[in-house]
Amino acid sequence: MDWDNLRYFLELARTGTLAAAARRTGVEHTTVARRIQQLEARMGAPLFVREAAGHRLTEAGRQLLPSVEAMETAALGVERVAAPGASSSGPAGLVRVGATEGFGTLILAPQLAQLTRQHPHLSIDLLAVPRMLHLSRREADIVISLERPKQGSVIVTRLADYTLMVYGQREYLARRALITRLQDLRQHEFVNYVDDLLFSKELQFLEEVFPPERFTLRSTSIMAQYQAVRAGAGLAVLPAFLADRDTSLTRVLPREARFTRTFWMSMPAEGKHQARIQAVWEFLKQVGQSQAARLRP
Repeated sequence: MDWDNLRYFLELARTGTLAAAARRTGVEHTTVARRIQQLEARMGAPLFVREAAGHRLTEAGRQLLPSVEAMETAALGVERVAAPGASSSGPAGLVRVGATEGFGTLILAPQLAQLTRQHPHLSIDLLAVPRMLHLSRREADIVISLERPKQGSVIVTRLADYTLMVYGQREYLARRALITRLQDLRQHEFVNYVDDLLFSKELQFLEEVFPPERFTLRSTSIMAQYQAVRAGAGLAVLPAFLADRDTSLTRVLPREARFTRTFWMSMPAEGKHQARIQAVWEFLKQVGQSQAARLRP
């Protein structure tokens, strides 16, 4: 078995596209494609399904992936031993962490940066995207989601609860009628998610208290919604850990219009046997505890 072919397989499995795998390995995308073809011929089975959005692992590819990841970990261990002054301790290798956009950007990114400083042989791919990531497709090693996974051989833990409230720009609120009760919100414009593109039912907030009459802007991105509220486009339900840090915004009816959601963290069952994944998993559990006051003010 040619290790180079397996290395290209690993990068394509992690990135999902030939172009991205080529950038990570420093070759042309045609080289990655040729290497994958050679490996599939050697394995006697297709390892990827070619789709418009990229390459998705087949069942044979998913079965192969843990073994190749173990080989990568072993190879990195050899490199550390061979390197002058290298330490034999500490996790090494790449770990992909999937998370919701706001939580991944504002909470996890700075914390994970600290982790990689502590462990220089560890690399993190942080996928902070406004969509659901699937462990079954090997899109990430660890996924932080708003819904608890119900299927598959996965390990799941409750990472943290967080609070959301209605926020508005101070200048916007100053020129509009005073809001003293939930019914007053009907007179205001709102910024919200695009209903038919919601990736989780946990993001349906407004129906719980009132149906807005008009949305000035809708977006799949919570960061885009935040920026629109800052610009005075209307009111929006935003995570407190995102909006409370902005002095141009203020809470609206924080007692009546208050929501709580949960971040669930999951990984494949075999992840507990891989030092690099286990190290990140334990670190993220500590992050959930240390950030509790910011997540639930």
